[in-house]
Amino acid sequence: MNKTRLALIGGGRIGKIHLKAMSEVSEAELVAIVDTNTEIEQLAKHFSVPFFQSSDKMLQTVTPDGVIVCTPTDIHFGPVASALKSGAHVLVEKPITQSVEEARKIISLSEQTSREVLVGHHRRHYGILQKTRQLIHDGVLGQLVAVQGMWTTRKADAYYELEGRKKRSSGPVLINLIHEIDILRYLCGEVRSIFAKLSGGIRNHPKEESAAVVMELENGVLGTFLLSDVTPSPWTWEHATGENDGFPKSAQNTFRFVGTEACLEFPNLSIWKTQGEADWHHPMLREDYNIPLENAYILQCKHFCNVINKKEKPRITAQDATRTLAATLAVFEASESGKQVLL
Repeated sequence: MNKTRLALIGGGRIGKIHLKAMSEVSEAELVAIVDTNTEIEQLAKHFSVPFFQSSDKMLQTVTPDGVIVCTPTDIHFGPVASALKSGAHVLVEKPITQSVEEARKIISLSEQTSREVLVGHHRRHYGILQKTRQLIHDGVLGQLVAVQGMWTTRKADAYYELEGRKKRSSGPVLINLIHEIDILRYLCGEVRSIFAKLSGGIRNHPKEESAAVVMELENGVLGTFLLSDVTPSPWTWEHATGENDGFPKSAQNTFRFVGTEACLEFPNLSIWKTQGEADWHHPMLREDYNIPLENAYILQCKHFCNVINKKEKPRITAQDATRTLAATLAVFEASESGKQVLL
């Protein structure tokens, strides 16, 4: 079997997750690692691949079929552009870039070079997300009316030892809330408008710490979301699912979808429906869907290989991810202006 040659740009925490996933994918072959931190060279030696300190130097020496970009968000654009111009397909971590303007340039380059750009909203690869989408779209809840979500936890003090994590580009809106907005777009439809308030002051970092968001979707569905990285709670995706070994599993739900006939708790996939008429006079019964949690990074890597080899269409394109980015950035605009932002 001819393997798909993949290079990794950025060997930090998320880069190492991609490397671990890649090692489990028989279709993939790691051919190079790039990082400005020379300590990452030891990682390259462990995998017996060449190490480079710049993506341009790597692309002049190696010819990967695909490149996985895991640099900090504010330096996504350069490596992505270089990889596309070299003829490689790209999987870039979310957010696609730090701005919609840069994202549009990536879309243009992707079209010019006829190379695909996938974005690492890895949750779209989970079976529980696919099942939830099916339940909503099949009308099991009746007409969807509203959705409520939370992502609230206290990040460890050690997380902020890197100065870059104190900036807005690494704050919970762009690092965490963007996942939740992508889930909402994927499950429920496009966002029409956003109103939001941000707060800080607990740790006194330049970034925001908490956000309260109200949104309206194009189909009329209303949504609210509460975000905070300064309060201990069991209500985050990571705690709920146990996806990340660093987050003890709580098995608590973080989303509630309410419809005219039934409601759904997510990610545990519990549907609540009345016996008889759908009103408050009748008892409600719960039906649980037991779907095991896969390793989405492994599925994502396999998908990337299949897209490169024209066996699958991208599950999330640069255009799709740019819409998620625009809706997420609107949270900042709404908070700063004190006004509803139309998308």
